Amino acid sequence: MEICKQAEGEKLTITLKGRLDTMTSPELEEALKESLEKVKELVFDFTDVEYISSAGLRVLLGSQKAMGENGKMIIRHVNEPVMEVFEVTGFTNVFTIE
Repeated sequence: MEICKQAEGEKLTITLKGRLDTMTSPELEEALKESLEKVKELVFDFTDVEYISSAGLRVLLGSQKAMGENGKMIIRHVNEPVMEVFEVTGFTNVFTIE
């Protein structure tokens, strides 16, 4: 998986490419730990995410909690197979997906 971070003031956009699964989730989790300080808007660009597992969902949920009341998290450009995972797990009610 490739992770590209782009910061613009208090907004951080994370563009992911590949699979967000058990093998790659720790890498994303570590990248987020280093980057969330002073962030008010966290945007994930899922244009090139091919697959997400429960481990990937866990990292996203942790990110949502980390943003808490201090900011917001948005997931953009989700393809159909990944959206199905969000729908089946009920995460469409938890995350802001555009």
